[in-house]
Amino acid sequence: MPFWLYLGLRYLRAKRREAFISVITIISMAGVMVGVMALIVVLSVMNGFRSDLMSKIMGVNSHILILNYNGAFSGYQKVMERIRRIQGINGVSPFIYTQVMINARGNVAGAILKGIDTDSVYKVMDIKRMIKQGDISSLDKTEPISRIIIGVELAKQLGVRPGNILKIISPYGRLTPAGRVPYSKEFMVSALFESGMYEYDSSMIFMSIKEAQRFLGMGDKVSGIEVKVYNFEKTKGISDAIHAELGYPFWTKDWKEMNKNLVAALKLEKTTMFVILTMIVLVGALNIINTLVMVVMEKRKDIAILRAMGALPKHIMGIFITQGLVVGLLGTIAGFGAGIGLCQLLSKYRFIKLPPDIYYISTLPVKIQTMDVLFVGICAVLISFLATIYPAWHASKMDPVEALRYE
Repeated sequence: MPFWLYLGLRYLRAKRREAFISVITIISMAGVMVGVMALIVVLSVMNGFRSDLMSKIMGVNSHILILNYNGAFSGYQKVMERIRRIQGINGVSPFIYTQVMINARGNVAGAILKGIDTDSVYKVMDIKRMIKQGDISSLDKTEPISRIIIGVELAKQLGVRPGNILKIISPYGRLTPAGRVPYSKEFMVSALFESGMYEYDSSMIFMSIKEAQRFLGMGDKVSGIEVKVYNFEKTKGISDAIHAELGYPFWTKDWKEMNKNLVAALKLEKTTMFVILTMIVLVGALNIINTLVMVVMEKRKDIAILRAMGALPKHIMGIFITQGLVVGLLGTIAGFGAGIGLCQLLSKYRFIKLPPDIYYISTLPVKIQTMDVLFVGICAVLISFLATIYPAWHASKMDPVEALRYE
C-alpha cells in the first residue's frame, strides 16, 4: 500500500484530542448518506408514479390511434389487415368514441361513450383486469335490452349498480321537420370497471361496437382503430410506418402525443427534484471541506516532516483526497442501503395513502431503476471528490520550513 494511501486511511481514526474532528467527519458522512437516500427514494417514487400512471392510462387507451380527417369511416376491416403486416404491432381493434348524456332516475351526468369490439379489444386494452363486477361478454347481449359497462365512480354519481336501467342521450340525432332530435335509448348496466384513474372511472362507459353503430346511426362506420405495440416506448417509429402505409386521409397519434403535457411535467418534475435534493449532498460535501481543512491545520507538523523527508506535493494531496473520498464513499454506500431499504418498505407495506381524485392513484408507488441509483452514486462520489481538491491542494503547497519554525 502506498504510504499516502495508508496515511489517508490512518487519519480517519482520530486520536482522543482530535475527537471533535472525528465527530465532524461522521456528520459529513451522515450528510452524504441522507442526500443519497433522499435522491434514491424520490427518484424511485417518481419512476413508480410514472410507471403506475402509464399502466393505468394504457389500460384504458391503446398505444397508437388511427383516425381519419373526414371523421368516421367505413372499410376498417381492410385497413386493419394492412396494419397487421407492419412489424412491431401486437394487436389492432376498431372503436367508436363520442360524448353522451346519461339520465338515471333523474340523476344526470355527462360521459364518454366508447364502442369496443369484444372479440379484439383484449389485444389493445387491459380491460379484463379492470372489470370488477360482471363480464365484458355481456355487452354482446341485446335481449331483452342492450347492455353497457360503466366506471365505478360514475356509478356512484348516478346511484346505479349492475342490473339497473339508465337512459343514454346522444347530441348527434336525426333530422326531422321539427328540427334535430337527439338519439336516446335505455340500457342496462351489466358490469362495472375500475381503471384506477379517477378521470376515466367517473366519465367513461363501454358499449359493444355493433350496438354503438346502431344507437348512433353510423351504419358500418367507426371512429378509428386502436393499435398496441410490443414496446410502447418506441411508438414513434411504428406510428410513422402506419402513416406511410395508409397515407391520406388517415393520420396517427401515439400515447406520447395524447399525454404530451403529462409526460413533459413528469420529466421536468423528476429533473427538478434531482437538482433540489442534490443540495443535501452538497451540504455533506461542505462538511467534508471543513473536516479536511481542520485536519490540515492539525497535521501541519506531520505534513512538514513528510515534505522534509522527500514526499512530493502530489503525495500530500493523495493523503487528504483519500480521506475525503472515503468519507464520501462510506456515506454513499450507507445512503444506498437506507434508500433502497426505505423503497422496499414503501413498496411492500404501502403505508402512505393518497386521495385518488387528486393524484389518480391511491398509494405511493415505488420503482427502483438501476441506472438512477448508479447515477446518484456517481454524482455523490464526484461531489465528494471535488470537495477534497482545495484542502488537499492547500496542504500540498505548505512550506515545511514555515511549519517547523516554531516547533
